[in-house]
Amino acid sequence: MSDLTHGDDGAAVNSLRSAVMRLSRRLKHQRVDESLSPTEMSVLGTLSLCGKATPGELARKEHVQPPSMTRIVALLESKGLVRLEPHPEDRRQKVVTKTEQAEAMLEESRRKRNAFLATLVEGLDEDEWAKLRAAAPVLEKLAHL
Repeated sequence: MSDLTHGDDGAAVNSLRSAVMRLSRRLKHQRVDESLSPTEMSVLGTLSLCGKATPGELARKEHVQPPSMTRIVALLESKGLVRLEPHPEDRRQKVVTKTEQAEAMLEESRRKRNAFLATLVEGLDEDEWAKLRAAAPVLEKLAHL
């Protein structure tokens, strides 16, 4: 692919970056539990997607250092949001799983954020909404690259 940092492509990349960051900040304010940091919510979201993981796996997925993840997991455990269980193959490790309380909180958070986005989308015309629906899978792909 060509250099996307100049000309019309550069302007589009810049606009995309700016819009994603602004929208992300606005979504972060739509929190259900103010006592949890965005990183803690992200860890719970990751557990919701993958089911369970070791603290090391979570650290890699969340792009934090293992000692930081150990502290995050301990905090989430103290709040009753995750459980630590023995690793089935390696006794030195633990496996982290989310609790039902965490799942209920995540579901309420998704509901609140989806409602917020739905309200924003109501301000779009049909053509803009169609373009956004078509772009959603591409944005999802970018988020996971």
